[in-house]
Amino acid sequence: MSDLLSKRPTWAEINLDNLIHNYRVTKAAVGGNVAIMAAVKANAYGHGAVECSRALEAAGVDWFGVALPEEGVTLRQSGITKPILCLAGFWEGQEKSILAHRLTPVVFRLDLLEKLDRAAQAAGVGADYHLKVDTGMGRLGVPSGELGSFLNDVGRLKKVKLDGVMTHLASADCLDKREFTEQQISRFEVAVELVRGAGHTPTWMHEANSAATHAYPRSRGSLVRLGGVLYGLWRDVTDHSIEPLDWLPVMSVRTRIMFLKTVQSGCPLGYGGTFVTLRESRIATLAIGYEDGLRRDLSNRGQVIVRGQLVPIVGRVSMDLTLVDVTDVEGVMVGDEAVVIGSQGSLQITAEEVAAKIGTISYEVTCGISDRVPRVHS
Repeated sequence: MSDLLSKRPTWAEINLDNLIHNYRVTKAAVGGNVAIMAAVKANAYGHGAVECSRALEAAGVDWFGVALPEEGVTLRQSGITKPILCLAGFWEGQEKSILAHRLTPVVFRLDLLEKLDRAAQAAGVGADYHLKVDTGMGRLGVPSGELGSFLNDVGRLKKVKLDGVMTHLASADCLDKREFTEQQISRFEVAVELVRGAGHTPTWMHEANSAATHAYPRSRGSLVRLGGVLYGLWRDVTDHSIEPLDWLPVMSVRTRIMFLKTVQSGCPLGYGGTFVTLRESRIATLAIGYEDGLRRDLSNRGQVIVRGQLVPIVGRVSMDLTLVDVTDVEGVMVGDEAVVIGSQGSLQITAEEVAAKIGTISYEVTCGISDRVPRVHS
C-alpha cells in the first residue's frame, strides 16, 4: 500500500487468499477426477490476470481459459506454464503465435483449422485443439446438425489433433430453464459420441461454467471452467435453488474523501443539478468517477460506506469525481476511506448489489473497474 501514498487515493484490493480459498472449496465439491480450468479472460474479470494466474498455478489449477491469443501470450510471457485454452478461437494470421506460445485454440471454423494445420506442418510440430459444438447458446460452435460433415473434413488434416470437445450452457443459472439446460447436456453427449465414432480420442470433454459446475453434476465431464465463483461472484450468476459454497469476495474498491463542504438547504449539486439538498448538508467529494468504473447509472441511487455507515451518492457521478452526503456521519474528515465495493466494519457492499442497482451482472461491474485504478494484490 505504501507505493499508493503519493498517488490519487483510489485503489482495488485483490485478496489472493480468498481466490485460492474459492478454488479449493470448488475443487473439493467437484472431486478429484475433474480438472479445473480457471477463466482469467478479461484481465481475470478485472482482478489482474497475471497475478491471479500465478497464485492459481501455484495452488494447482490444471488449465487457464482466456478469450484471445493475446491474453494467452501475456500469461506465457509472465511465466505461466499450465495449458491455456483460447476460448474465442483465433484470427487468421495468429497461427504462428498459437504454436510459438503453446496455446490451445478452440476451433469452430474449418478454414482456420486448415491454416493452423499448414502452419504446424511448416514448423514441423503438432498442435492440439478443442472443438466447440453449438448445442443451444447460438454464439460460436459447429451446429450440432453439421458436426458429422465437419468431422469428415478434419479427418484429412495431418498436424492438428482434436484433444477436446466443448460446448457452452446458456442458462445453467436459471431455475426456469432447467429443461433447456438438460437438453443441451444431452446434445453434447451425442456430439461427444459422434466425435469418438469418427475416430478421435479427445482427452477433455467440458461444458460446465461456474453455474453448471455447481448445479448440474452431470455436466462436469473431465474438465470444468470456473469463472465468477473463483472471484467470489455468485449471487447473480448461479442457480439459487442450489445451496452455495463458501465463496468469498476477492475484489474490493476503495477511495478517500478529498474535499468536504457544508451547503445550505436548496443547494443543487453536480452536473445538471439533479440533486437538491433538503437541509443544511455536509457533502464529501470522492476521488473516483465513471472513468474508474463507478458507473454513472449510480447517480442519486448508489451508496458507499464511510466510517461504518452507508451514505448516498448525490448528484451525477462525473468522470473523475463523485459526491456523497455525509451529514449524518459523526466526525467525518478529509482523507476518510469510502468503500465502493467491499466491507468496512459490519457493513458490506457486494458487486452483485451494485449490479442489481444498474441492471447488469457482477461480472460487468468488476470488469468495468478501469486500468487507472491500481490493483493491490495481497
